Amino acid sequence: MFEMFYGMHHTPFTRGIPSDQMHRTRQNSEVFSRLIVTAQKQSFALLIGEPGTGKTSTLRRLKDELPESEYMVLYVSDSKLTPRSFYNYLLNQLGCKSEFHRNAARNALHKQIEIMRTMQNRKAVVILDEAHLLPKEMLEEARFLLNYKMDSENPIALILSGQTELWDKLRLSAYRAILERVDVECFLTPMDFAETKQYIETQLIYSGHETPIFTEDAMRSIFTFSGGNPRLVNRACTQSLFYGSQMKQTCIDSKSVDIVLENEVTGVGH
Repeated sequence: MFEMFYGMHHTPFTRGIPSDQMHRTRQNSEVFSRLIVTAQKQSFALLIGEPGTGKTSTLRRLKDELPESEYMVLYVSDSKLTPRSFYNYLLNQLGCKSEFHRNAARNALHKQIEIMRTMQNRKAVVILDEAHLLPKEMLEEARFLLNYKMDSENPIALILSGQTELWDKLRLSAYRAILERVDVECFLTPMDFAETKQYIETQLIYSGHETPIFTEDAMRSIFTFSGGNPRLVNRACTQSLFYGSQMKQTCIDSKSVDIVLENEVTGVGH
C-alpha cells in the first residue's frame, strides 16, 4: 500500500476523512453556513450540485457539528420510498413503531416532533438525499411535513439534496408549490485550480506526510482531468499514489500523473 511507502498515518483522498479535517473552500464554507442557519431557523433548503462536488460530505459535516443535545438529524437516501414508508422510516429513526396508514404515520411523526420540540427542547432536521430521484408524490409529501399550526411555522428544518436535475425539475410549473416554499438555495460547483491545489495539500497534511508529493505540474494535470470535481481529484490522486509507490517515486510529476490518467483513470466516471 502507498501509505507505508510515503510514511502516512492516515489514508488521504477517501470519503472517511473526519468532517473537522475536511478541506473547506470559500464556497463550501458559505454553503455550510447557510445550512446551519437552515437548521437553526427550521427553514426549507435546497442543496444542489453535480455528482462528486461534495454534497454528502457537506451534509455529514452538518450532522457532526450540530449539537446532539439541541438537534435530531433524520437522514433519508432511499429514492424508492413511498410516502407511508417515508414517514415510518423517520419514525423508526426516532425509536417509534411503524403505522399502517399514511395519515396515521404522518400524524405520529408530527406528534413525536412536537414532543421533541417542547419537552426535550430539540429541533428536528430532516435531510432527503438523492432527492433528484424522488417522484413528484414524494416531493409533495416532504413539503407536507412543513405544514404545521395552520402553516404559521415550520416544525422541522427540511433539506433536499440532489443533482442539478432536481433544480431543473422544481422550476417546472408542476412543482411551483414546492419551489415557492424554499427558503434557502445552496449550489456546489467544482473547484478552480487554486482550490484544487489547496484541496490536495490539505489531504496530504491529514495523511501525516510532511513534505509535498505532487509537483505543481502534476496538480495541474489532475485539475485538467478532474475539472475541479473533488471525487475525480480523489480518484486521480489515489491512483497516482499507487503508481508512485510502485515506481519508488518520492515526488510525483506530471509525466507520472499523465501515465496514470491515460492507463488507469481516464474513461472511468469521466
